[in-house]
Amino acid sequence: MNTELEFAMWSSLPIPAILLDADDMIADMNPAAEGFMNNSARWLLGQPIWDRLAVDAPLETSFERARNQGTPLFVNDVDVGTGKRAPLICNLSIAPLQGQPGWMIMLISPRELAGRMTQSNSVKSAAKSAIGMAEMLAHEIKNPLAGITGAAQLLSMNLGSDDLELTDLIVEETRRIVKLLEQVEQFGNLRPPERHPVNIHDVLDRARRSALLGFGAHMKIVEDYDPSLPMAYGDPDQLLQVVLNLLKNAAEASDGTSGSIRLHSFYEHSFRLRRADGTGQSLPLQIEIIDDGPGLPQDIKGDIFDPFVSGRENGTGLGLALVSKIISDHAGWISVESVPGRTAFRISLPLAPRQTEETE
Repeated sequence: MNTELEFAMWSSLPIPAILLDADDMIADMNPAAEGFMNNSARWLLGQPIWDRLAVDAPLETSFERARNQGTPLFVNDVDVGTGKRAPLICNLSIAPLQGQPGWMIMLISPRELAGRMTQSNSVKSAAKSAIGMAEMLAHEIKNPLAGITGAAQLLSMNLGSDDLELTDLIVEETRRIVKLLEQVEQFGNLRPPERHPVNIHDVLDRARRSALLGFGAHMKIVEDYDPSLPMAYGDPDQLLQVVLNLLKNAAEASDGTSGSIRLHSFYEHSFRLRRADGTGQSLPLQIEIIDDGPGLPQDIKGDIFDPFVSGRENGTGLGLALVSKIISDHAGWISVESVPGRTAFRISLPLAPRQTEETE
């Protein structure tokens, strides 16, 4: 079997596969393992596997016996985590690598992955249908709501102070519904991004100043920028909307108390997104919006970017879905890590093409 075919087979494995040397250092991993570990192979190679992979089972003795005797080891239904994601229930298959004494190959099979994917696709399909229906109804609903608001305001002109509370409630609630419908329309009618070279620090600074003058006035917003960051490739207005949405979420998470938000930019050369069709793209420009709030509710962490999923009472669940859609339209990637006291949204964006940057 030639080397190219072996590499293709290794890269095509649909489950995470990690190659370990005789000292339990990571010698290689396939793209599925990079996704599972939420990190690039270039950064993980040479690191101790047990510093990067947490298995909720006493493996040491069995693992060494399998290595010494040259026999496979199978461990089923154990929690496997990486420190960057919640543990998943997995089956582990570990076997010696033929021709390499002491080397082992580990296959990680998330037992609930298939069920989760089916459920996630079903939820997303239902959400997409719900948004489509809401878009069709939004315009028709907004017209009578405007009439109701006007009628309530006319009534309030001839009412005493005791009855004004009722008309004020009608006006307030109809306006809230109109605002929700406008968000639905915005989600469905978002134009394609007009992409060109963008100084991402200009976008962050505009968002910071806007936040401090409004919803984030009670927050301390810290700038932690890499001054040498090259130009991103995107639509500055849409990227501004993304950062403002994330800043607003961070400010609202503090429940009106003072807190801090850190805007962090840096360059990660090895970050590369592998898409479902097998193609890959370099996304080296990194932006993080980090707050010290209570963190995301545990039950919605995995679905936070889906439409109509919200961690706040009376939340629409469209803000982060819109953020995810914009970043996806920019061929970028967004992820979140959240524990009490630290929530970090990370955006990864492509570089501006050299020819485009020179032209501009």
